[in-house]
Amino acid sequence: MDLIICVVGLLALIVEGIRCQGVYAPPTVRIIHSGHACNVEEERHTERVYTIREGETLELTCLVTGHPRPQIRWTKTAGSVSDRFQDSSVFNETLHIAKILRTQGGRYYCKAENGLGSPAIKSIRVDVYYLDDPVVTVHQSIGEAKEQFYYERTVFLRCVANSNPPVRYSWHRGREILTQGSDKGVEIYEPFFTQGETKILKLKNLRPQDYANYSCIASVRNVCGIPDRSVIFRLTNKTASPSIKLLVEDPIVVNPGQTVSLVCITTGGEPPPLLTWVSTNDSLPQRSVVKGGTLTLPAITSDEAGVYSCVASNNVGNPAKKSTTIVVRALKKGRFWITPDPYHNDDNIQIGREVKISCQVEATPPEELTFSWLKNGRALRSSERMVITQTDPDISPGTTNLDIIDLKFTDFGTYTCVAALKGGGIPEISIDVNISSTTVPPSLTVPRGKSPLVAREGDTVELECLVSGKPKPIILWSRSDKEVPMPDGNMQMESYDGVLRIVNVSREMTGSYRCQTSQYNGFNVKPREAVVELIVQYPPTVEPVYMEKRQGLGRPVVMTCKVLRAHPSRVLRFEWLLSNRLLHAGAFDAQRDETEYTIRSLNRDGWGEYTCNVINEAGAGKCTFQVTGKAYPPEFYYDTYNPLWQNRPRVYGFKLQWTQMNPGAVDRIVAYRLGIRQMGLQRWWEQEIPVDGQINKGELMTHNLTELIKPESYEVRLTPITRFGEGDSTIRIVTYSAPINPHLREFHCSFEEEPICMFTQDKNDDFDWTRHSAATRDTKYTPNTGPSGDRSGSKQGFYMYIETSRPRKEGDQARLVSPFFNVAPKNPYGITNPPAYCFGFFYHMYGKHIGTLNAFLKQKGQSASEAPVWSLSGNQGNHWKQAKVSVHPTSSFQVVLEGVRGSGIEGDIAIDDVTLEEGECRDPPPDLRTKAASTSSHIWLLSITLVMTLLEGQR
Repeated sequence: MDLIICVVGLLALIVEGIRCQGVYAPPTVRIIHSGHACNVEEERHTERVYTIREGETLELTCLVTGHPRPQIRWTKTAGSVSDRFQDSSVFNETLHIAKILRTQGGRYYCKAENGLGSPAIKSIRVDVYYLDDPVVTVHQSIGEAKEQFYYERTVFLRCVANSNPPVRYSWHRGREILTQGSDKGVEIYEPFFTQGETKILKLKNLRPQDYANYSCIASVRNVCGIPDRSVIFRLTNKTASPSIKLLVEDPIVVNPGQTVSLVCITTGGEPPPLLTWVSTNDSLPQRSVVKGGTLTLPAITSDEAGVYSCVASNNVGNPAKKSTTIVVRALKKGRFWITPDPYHNDDNIQIGREVKISCQVEATPPEELTFSWLKNGRALRSSERMVITQTDPDISPGTTNLDIIDLKFTDFGTYTCVAALKGGGIPEISIDVNISSTTVPPSLTVPRGKSPLVAREGDTVELECLVSGKPKPIILWSRSDKEVPMPDGNMQMESYDGVLRIVNVSREMTGSYRCQTSQYNGFNVKPREAVVELIVQYPPTVEPVYMEKRQGLGRPVVMTCKVLRAHPSRVLRFEWLLSNRLLHAGAFDAQRDETEYTIRSLNRDGWGEYTCNVINEAGAGKCTFQVTGKAYPPEFYYDTYNPLWQNRPRVYGFKLQWTQMNPGAVDRIVAYRLGIRQMGLQRWWEQEIPVDGQINKGELMTHNLTELIKPESYEVRLTPITRFGEGDSTIRIVTYSAPINPHLREFHCSFEEEPICMFTQDKNDDFDWTRHSAATRDTKYTPNTGPSGDRSGSKQGFYMYIETSRPRKEGDQARLVSPFFNVAPKNPYGITNPPAYCFGFFYHMYGKHIGTLNAFLKQKGQSASEAPVWSLSGNQGNHWKQAKVSVHPTSSFQVVLEGVRGSGIEGDIAIDDVTLEEGECRDPPPDLRTKAASTSSHIWLLSITLVMTLLEGQR
C-alpha cells in the first residue's frame, strides 16, 4: 500500500511539473525584407542574398518567436567569410538604411535571445549594385612616346568603370559598332591580368579614318534597373598628353603671416588638361583658395609648410606633375647645457680647467640660422681661449659651442647666446648662462618625511625632490616601477621646481616615481636621480553596490555585503542601517571578507532601504539593499495565434496574453491594473482585472480587448497588484493589421472580413461555401450538425461551411479556391528541388450524414491534381481539428478546398484559420490547455494501470 501511495505521489508531481511548464520557449528568428529589393534568392540552402541598387532604401525585419519576448540585435560583418560580430549594432526589429552605399554591403545578422537555450541567429547577405561613369584613358605604344600622336602611330584606348556586378564594355566609332575582326586596323581585347575590369581598343598604325569620336558603353545588363553609361573621347592628330610649368621658385621661404600664391600654367595637352593642387599634408589647408591654376594660402602658418604639387590630367598618357616646397621661417625651443672639463673626475667648475657652454635652438630653415655670443652684454669674438664653434647642421642641427680654455677669475660673468635667422622677420632667441664660483653641478634629494607619501584617493598630492646646484636644471619625473604613462598621458613630465603635482589621485597611481635631472638648462653630466614612493589609500570596494530584494510578508530576507579590496586592507568596522536608523554594528571579522544581516520574518515595517557601511581609515564602502514587496513585471506573450479579430466594420478586438515573472517571489497577486490609450492621445483608460488563486510560473493569462477603433494603434500597460501595492509595469503596442496579403511569405485567413482573403468560389461546382458565425446563425438551422462557434470558440467569429439542407443532394460539390501564391526559383535555370510549403486549416465535421472534405493543389496552367493532397470522410465529432499537409509546387499555385455532400441533411462541413507557410510541415503546435489535459489523462491512465499491476502483484 505504501508503494501505491508513493507512485500516486510521484505521478502528482509529474502532473504539477506539466502544469507549471507553461509557455516559456527559446527564441526562433526569421528575416523578411520590405525595402527596394531587386531580387532575393537562396544560395547553397543556407544563405539568402538580397540584391539592392545603391541609393535605395534597405529595410530588413527580424521576425521572432519565443517567450519571454527575445531581445533583438542587428550586426554586420564586411565580408562573407567572417562570423565575428562587430561593435556597431542596432537593437530593433527593423534595420532601416536609407540611401544605401556600396560600402554598406555585406552579411547582416539578426540575433535574438531571451535567456532560454541558445540565441537564435539568422543572416542575409546584402549585395549592393551600382555602375559609375566609365573613364577612357589614352596611351601610345611603348618606345614611341612623344608629345604628339603622329600618323602611323599605335594608340591604346582603355575604358574602366567601377561596378557591381561586373561590367560589360562595348566600343563605338561614331555610330559604327566596333568588334574584334570587324576592322583590320582595330583590335579589341581584355588584358589577362585585369580579369575583366577593363577593355582596350587598340588602333594599329593610325589611319585618317581613325581620327574620330570613340564611345565606350559600360553595361550591367539593366540589373536592378541600372541604365547603361557611356563616355565619348575625341581622337585627333593634335591629341597629346599634358605638360605644365610652375611660375614659382623652389623652395619658397616665407615668414609666418605672409600670403603665398602658387601659379601653375599648362604648356601643352589636348584635350585641355584639368589642373588640381595637392599637398603632402593629405589635404589642402582649410583657408586655401584655388582659382584655375593658382593656389593662394593667406596668412600662412608653420603647420601649413610642406610640398605642394600641381597635377594636370586629360586622360592622355600619364598626368603631369610639378612640385615646390614652402618653408615657413621659425625659431623655437632654446636650450643650453654646461660641460665641465672632461679630463677631471669631478664635475665642478674650477679656475684653470676647461668649461664648455652649448646652446641649441630649432630653426627653419636650418641653413639661415646664425649665432652670436655676448659676455655681460658685450659682443664676444672667437679667440685662442674663447673658441666659438657652430656644429654641422647635418650632425647636430642648431647647436653652437663656446669653449673657455684655462678658466680665469676674469672669465666669470653672464654669457648670452643669441640665435637669429638671416632673412629676418622672426624674433631672436637669447639664452643667458652664468659662470661663476657658485656655478656647481646639481644634486638631488628627497625631503625627510616625503617618501613614502601616503594619500587618500581623490586627494591632490605633491611629490617633491629638492634640487640644488647652479644653474638649477629641469627635473624629469617618470614611473620607476613599471613602464606606464604619467598622469598627463606622457612617459615623462617636466618640473622646474622639483615638485610633481597630481590632482585627484587614484589607486592605480600607487607606486615608485623617479625624479631625474635633465642635461638641458643645466650641467651636461651624469643625471642625478632619486625615488619617491606613493601609497594611495582608498575605502573598501564592496559588492553589491545596489541590490533589490523582493520578498513576501512573513518570509526571511538575507543580505550579504562582501569586501573585494581596500587599502589599508585591515577593515575596522561595519554598520547596518535602515533609513539612517542603526540596526547592527561591530568589528569586522579578519577571517572573513563579508558581513551578513538577516530579517527572520519580514513585516511591513521591514520594507525600505538597508545600508551596510564597511569602514577603514580612508573612508567607507557602501552596500545598498532595497527590500520591497513589489511584484515583478508581467511578460507579454507575443506568439498568440491569431490574436486580432474583426467581426464589425469599424472596430476590432485583440486577445491580450501574458505570463507573470517570478510569481512566487512576493505575496500573491490579487489583481492587474490594465491601462490603455490610443497612440497620440494623452488620456489613459484603466480597469482592474481580478485574479483568483495563486498564479503559477509560466501560466498563460488572457484578457480580450474590445471596441478598438480601426485602424488605430494602442499602448497597453499592465501592472500587478499585491498587498504591498503596485508592482512593476510592462507596456506593449497593439497594432491593427488589415487582412494579410497572400503573396507574403506566410499566409493566414480566418474569414473575419467579407472579402475572405481573396478566396473565390469555383464557377464549375454544384453550390457555394457560405461565410457564417454562430451569433448570426438562423434559428431554423439543422440541429446535430455544424459548429457552435468559430475555431477559437467565439460566437462572433466567422468561418466557412457548406449547407447540406435541401435542395442539395448526395455527391454535390462546393469548391473554395485560394488566390495565387508565387514560387521564386532558386536559380535562373528553373526549379530542380521544388520548395516546400505547409498548407494547414481547421475543420469541423460533425453529423451522421457527413460526406467528404478534400484539399487539392492546382498549379498555374494546369488543372487541379486528380488525387487530393488531403482527404477525410465521415463524422469526426463535435470538435474543431487541425489538418496540415506539405505541398511541393514547381510554379505559381492555388489550393482548393472541396466539400462533398453526404447522404442527408446532417452533414454540414466547416473550415477556419487557413494557413500557408514556407517549409515542410512540423508537428502542429498543440493548444496548451488541450495538451495539459491530454497529457494529464494519459498519465492518470498510466497511474491506474500501474496501480492495478501493483495490486495484482501483491495478490
